Parts: sequence; structure tokens; C-alpha cells
Amino acid sequence: MKIWLNGGLHALESARVSVLDHGLTVGDGIFETVKAVAGRPFALTRHLDRLARSARGLGLPEPDLDEVRRACAAVLEANPMALGRLRITYTGGLSPLGSDRGDHGPTLVVALGETTRRPDSTAVITVPWTRNERGALTGLKTTSYAENVLALSRATEQGATEALFANTVGRLCEGTGSNVFVVLDGEIHTPPVASGCLAGITRALAVEWTGAHETDLPFDVLDRAEEVFLASTLRDVQAVHRVDGRDLPGAPGPVTAKAMRVFDERAADDLDP
Repeated sequence: MKIWLNGGLHALESARVSVLDHGLTVGDGIFETVKAVAGRPFALTRHLDRLARSARGLGLPEPDLDEVRRACAAVLEANPMALGRLRITYTGGLSPLGSDRGDHGPTLVVALGETTRRPDSTAVITVPWTRNERGALTGLKTTSYAENVLALSRATEQGATEALFANTVGRLCEGTGSNVFVVLDGEIHTPPVASGCLAGITRALAVEWTGAHETDLPFDVLDRAEEVFLASTLRDVQAVHRVDGRDLPGAPGPVTAKAMRVFDERAADDLDP
């Protein structure tokens, strides 16, 4: 395995980041996960645009997106695989022990891990914790992921692969690493970005390609939705067959099945939409 670290490729065994890196000590960093199919990244331009937005939002130096592209290409070439998770991590770099950033410059890591296509449907749970739609990190894809780790661990314990959050005012928001869509009266709806959810790349493409509505939704819409599905980089569009104790028989339902088919077809036609 070859990993890109601060300007070049390194073997996994020799790729080392300082224990004083701000990404490690205080979670001061951002990241993107990009699907790679047969060595080719999907929607890389959109991911890099969001990486830059997250950097600005966190006050990190503007990333050199040309360098990031070169890093992605080098890692993909060095690690051939059918389906991969390309991870771009960009942190505050070597810094003092505290919230203040150092002046050594940021750290850039690009790595690739092999993955497999997800099942057509999955189970999800809801959790009692909330997303803060007014927080300083709202809408940024940061490495401060501990609450997602905790929620996903609870989902795993209950035989699910995702946990869904409400926001602080009780509206449906998002999952730990996915956006959520519901079908009501045959139409697709998903929470707006104002709910506090991440502006997911797959979410945006699914809205564009399926005509989904961005709708402010109560959290209990999950109790009555005809169909539910998730959207994320590695899930693409994935049906939900159970929410907590509520089964959604026949998942993927007809609306979700069409959304899955449309997404697969459009994504195959253009790897950088």
C-alpha cells in the first residue's frame, strides 16, 4: 500500500504524521471520501470544491487543489483495485498542545482502501443525540467525528448500518455519514442544508437527477414515510428496509428502485458530473 503524505508517495510502514499534528490532538482537520472505480475517482471536482469550502470554513490555509489531484492520481495508480475508498485528509499540521495552530503549515494525506458494493437495502436506527444546525462546524466535513463513531457503534449493536439524527429543533437532519431521503405520497423529499446536514455530493446529484424536494421535515416522518433511502459516496443510493422497529417491506420500493437505477445510469455516463 502506497500513501501520499506531504508531497510524495510513501509505503504504509514509513508514512508517519507527528503525534503533535493538530488533526490528532484536537481534531483540527477536514476530509473527503471519494469513490474510485477501477482506478478512476467519481465526482472528484465536486469533492475538491467541498474540501476547499471546508478549509475556508475552518480557517485552514487554502489547499492546493492541483497538488491534491496529483496526489489522488498517484495513489490510485500505485494501488490498483476494482472499487476503492479514496480518503483525502487535510489538517492544521504540527502545532502546540492546545487549540492554537502552529506555523508549520498543514498536513495532506491521501490514502486508498479496498471496498465492496453495498447491499441494495439496509437497516437504520434513530438516536437521541442531535445535530446542531447553528454550530461553528455545521456544514463542514471535519475530522471531528467522535459523535458519529458513537452513534454508528450503537447502530451496529442493533443490527443496523446507519444512525439518523434530528437537529436541535426536532427536524430530520442526516445520518452519521449519509443523507436521508423519504418518500411521501409518491414524491421524494430530503432535509434542506439549513437543517444542519452536510451538503453531500451524492445528495446533490440525487436531488438533481431524481427531482427530489428539499423539505423541512419533522423527525417522526420516519414513522410514516412510504419509503426511506440513504445517499452517500459509498452507498450511492441505498434503500432502507427497517427504521428502528418499523419494517418497510419490499424495500427497495418502486420510487427508491427508480432512484437507484437513475443514479447508477447517470453516474456511469459521467465520472465527474
